[in-house]
Amino acid sequence: MRSFMLILTILCSCYAFLGVLGDVGTATSYDPPYLPTKCKGYDQTQFPEGGFFVAASEGLWDNGAACGRRYRMRCISGQRRPCKDGFIAVNVVDLCRTSPCPATLLLSNKAFNAISKYPNAKINVEYAQ
Repeated sequence: MRSFMLILTILCSCYAFLGVLGDVGTATSYDPPYLPTKCKGYDQTQFPEGGFFVAASEGLWDNGAACGRRYRMRCISGQRRPCKDGFIAVNVVDLCRTSPCPATLLLSNKAFNAISKYPNAKINVEYAQ
């Protein structure tokens, strides 16, 4: 029992050390025009300053309840090592416009370029509300 507790403590410490953020999904970029959106139509004020926003896939959309949600995210992997270091914060402003959606989150070009070296890549991301 004591060995089990020691192993569990070590695993928990490693998990915390790695900074695991939350859910894992995929991301890609999407191009303008960004209006109208499913959240607020043609209202320009829905876009956060800095231009870091996303369109959510059906799985995150939650019948529109995702509108305005803020996620902290980072790139974790992809082909040809696309990830840049660091986290970004994004706001949900739209539902993915294609079915099936090509990724869990579609990032504005500006948001995607902040975490990926390649603008047309599909990357794996960690994200949390």
